[in-house]
This record gives sequence, C-alpha cells and structure tokens, in this order.
Amino acid sequence: MNQQSNFNSQDQEKEQQQSAAEQTQQAAGQEFATPEDLLRHDALHTPVPPSIAHRLADSIGKTTPPSPSWWRRLLGGSNH
Repeated sequence: MNQQSNFNSQDQEKEQQQSAAEQTQQAAGQEFATPEDLLRHDALHTPVPPSIAHRLADSIGKTTPPSPSWWRRLLGGSNH
C-alpha cells in the first residue's frame, strides 16, 4: 500500500510541474521562429477595421494586371 501512495504522490508532483511549466509559458508569451511567423499570427488574430478593408478593396480594384515579362513577349508565349 505504501508503494501505491508513493506512485500517486509522484504522479501528482509531475502533473503540478507540467501545469506550472504551461502557466509559465503562457505568461511569458509566445515565441516565433521568424518575423513572418509573427506577422501571420498577428494577421490571424487582428481584425481589419471595415473602413480600411473598404479602402483596400477600392485600391486593389484600380490596379492594372502586370504585363507579360519581356521574354514571354519576345518568344510569343501565352500568359498561362
């Protein structure tokens, strides 16, 4: 019976250590491998205000598609 209580106390201690580690990680923040990862995370969690989304859509709609590259024009290749 003593071994059983010893195992239970060890399990509880491990759970407490894991819980403390998780809390520390959450409190410390999140680390990102690259700046691009940070920007992707931020973009997913930051809503775009409707006025800016509307202005962006208008701006994108006014742009012209890029012309074919010089070598496609020279060789007469298709746009695909």
